Amino acid sequence: MRIIVYGIGAIGGAIAAQLSFFGHTVLGIARGRQLDAIRASGLSLSTPQGTRTARFPVYADPAEISFEPDDVVLLTMKTPDTLGALQRLNAAGLATQPVFCFQNGVANEALALRFFANVYGATVMLPADYDTPGEVGTYFAPKIGAFDIGRYPSGTDDAVEKLCGVLSTSGFIVEARDNVMDSKYRKLLANLRNIIDAALGDTELQRKWYARALAEAEAVLTAAGIAWDKT
Repeated sequence: MRIIVYGIGAIGGAIAAQLSFFGHTVLGIARGRQLDAIRASGLSLSTPQGTRTARFPVYADPAEISFEPDDVVLLTMKTPDTLGALQRLNAAGLATQPVFCFQNGVANEALALRFFANVYGATVMLPADYDTPGEVGTYFAPKIGAFDIGRYPSGTDDAVEKLCGVLSTSGFIVEARDNVMDSKYRKLLANLRNIIDAALGDTELQRKWYARALAEAEAVLTAAGIAWDKT
């Protein structure tokens, strides 16, 4: 099984590098200076345990890849870039291969389902950053990240179990979920805190306004009939 990571930024870079360290076949799709840096010198991954350099093939466009039946695609780009990525994958001949949305937000899966039959969601808990081309940093230890993974809109299958097995033996905490979107909505609610903490320097104000924003968001989801993990 080849794992194609589409979007080698902080999250995609960390996943691709870590999988390659554990001997899995990884192909990356990147752009700009990141693409050039990885082609020239590999991808440096810094963790609390140290820094290592991963080397794996990286491409500018899916059209450069001859897809195989047992390939798995991980989407790791920002949501505004998802539609273009899906169109390029479709044009390049991707068909029945699993497409996993390793992305924040809850819109990517429904969009991917317009193009591909086998779509999966993944809740990503992997603090990472990317500022310098060819370098990615992560901050969890001893595992570098955690994922909830399931079929979209619900269920699990062999593709979920197989990817969970690969990730769990490669330095990640992984759980297969029948209702992965409940987990993704929980993460969406938690992310409300990010902008509040960025805008307000006072801890008490952060708590106050997060509580208000959370209550409003939960009321909206309830009114829309959308479930989310409560714990």
